[in-house]
Formats: sequence, structure tokens, C-alpha cells
Amino acid sequence: MNIRVECYAGYRGEETPRRFFMGQRCIAVVAVQDRWLAPDHRYFKLMGDDGGLYIVRHDPYIDEWQLTCFKKDPQSPTASKADSAWCGAHPKPC
Repeated sequence: MNIRVECYAGYRGEETPRRFFMGQRCIAVVAVQDRWLAPDHRYFKLMGDDGGLYIVRHDPYIDEWQLTCFKKDPQSPTASKADSAWCGAHPKPC
């Protein structure tokens, strides 16, 4: 799923997601839990302000961001096993 991401460029020029948008919904990044490189993408494991855990990836060659994995906060009152996780293709598990 393609998403729009707003980033902060640190002193080394590396972009770090600060918030992202899925349609009209804005999710602020509370914490970057992990980041790693693949041959053609940069991956970020993010904790959203909604308590969800997200894995997003960036293709720097075409400047495209994608949501590759989502896991709902298990403490959320609306959480259920049926919709608690969604993962697409990525090299590292949620």
C-alpha cells in the first residue's frame, strides 16, 4: 500500500519518518524502533500515536513509500485477532 510520509532529515541527511498518511488519516511517529537496509529499499519499524506497530519502506530511486506491515495495539479496545495484523512482503517479521 502506497503512503505519503513526512520526514526529518538529520545532520547526516538521512530521512527519518515523523508522520505518515493513509488516505486522509494521519499517524504521528512516536518512536522508530528499528531500521535496516535492503539492496533496493530502506525499512523502518515505527510505533504510531495510535499504538499500532508499522513497518514502512522507502524506495530512494523512485522516492516511493509503502506500508508493508501493520500490527494493531493489542491493548486497544477495538483490537481483535481478525484485524490485529497485516503483513505484505518484507524481509523481516513484524
